[in-house]
Amino acid sequence: MEVNTITHSIIGAAIKVHTTLGPGMLESAYEKCLAHEIRASGLQVECQITLPLIYEGVPINAGYRLDLRVADLVIVEIKAVDKLLPVHRAQLLSYLRASGLPVGLLINFNVVRLADGIKRLILT
Repeated sequence: MEVNTITHSIIGAAIKVHTTLGPGMLESAYEKCLAHEIRASGLQVECQITLPLIYEGVPINAGYRLDLRVADLVIVEIKAVDKLLPVHRAQLLSYLRASGLPVGLLINFNVVRLADGIKRLILT
């Protein structure tokens, strides 16, 4: 499946979750509901994937975890914050570099209109 189709499906699932739950819930609630919706759309999703840090060629477990990995192509980083900050974008870019995956979605559910809380990042 093509990555744009996958990200479109993820965003559709996120909109459904946000419409149902609204803002103000915990990140963990959004994560579990979003994973459920993504699976229901027929895509493979894995939650809380450990991402080792490679330092001088040695994998180091530094406690990094991907919220969701979808179809082995897209990282979804979930937030429930007042405002997305540059550090959130930097975190997702670091995860993309470390994992070698091409695309990430940063989704902040703590907004009135979900479209205002979605950022799509591509590793260049």
